[in-house]
Amino acid sequence: MKVFLTGGSGYIGRSTIPALVRAGHEVSALVRSDTSAEVVAALGAKPVHGTMSAFDVLHDAAAAADGVIHLGFDGTSDAAAADLQAAQAMQQGTRGVYVHTGGVWVYGNTDGVASEESPQNPPQITAWRAANEAQVLSRGHAVLVMPGLVFGRGGGLIQQFFRGSEQVPVIGDGSNHWALVHVDDIADLYARALSAPAGSTYIGVSFNMRVADVFAGLPVTSLSYAEAVGQMGPIAEAFALDQQLSGAKAQRELGWTPRYLEIS
Repeated sequence: MKVFLTGGSGYIGRSTIPALVRAGHEVSALVRSDTSAEVVAALGAKPVHGTMSAFDVLHDAAAAADGVIHLGFDGTSDAAAADLQAAQAMQQGTRGVYVHTGGVWVYGNTDGVASEESPQNPPQITAWRAANEAQVLSRGHAVLVMPGLVFGRGGGLIQQFFRGSEQVPVIGDGSNHWALVHVDDIADLYARALSAPAGSTYIGVSFNMRVADVFAGLPVTSLSYAEAVGQMGPIAEAFALDQQLSGAKAQRELGWTPRYLEIS
């Protein structure tokens, strides 16, 4: 297939492009700068210059592809509108499959192990996603991938917020769970999602782990929720969630087999 993706030079994109190339796809990727163009070209993709708000570029690049993967994120003050408008531009352009990115935080605290059919109770930081995803899934051949907390290859939110300090700032006593996935495993799921049935939703989680165990052996300092919000901002509400989720549907329907089953 000819596959166009946004976010190709980003954290997940840098693993997804090679996964697509290995699967035999011809890849093009949106880039905002010459530096990003060099990154995606080195990974095997053709750069397409533009921004997430260049809707004509998104439309035309999607129209020239057999499939689209939307990994990019516009960090504007109105992220919900920016995300939906970009998605709509690409969906209007493509006649093939469109793979959209969600996230498992929308399930909020889970009662045991949750699945795609479980009720959602999102923290404020991701509350906008449900409405966007409903619109995306209602048109064309759309598929939703919902990654867990992504780690590996020296990047991701865990590295950004927790492992860059002398004392790991754990919210509470660390007895809550995080739903985790390695960046290479979620990249493989995105590649497989191109062959998924229209309207499908897949949780991209390979294992669940208590936060205290994630940081076992490291120096830890316990923060109250209020202290965490003051230090991390609104994302602290998401990090404080107690979540366990299953990627069984993706494994069953798409043959997804996560290779990384422990934190690194």
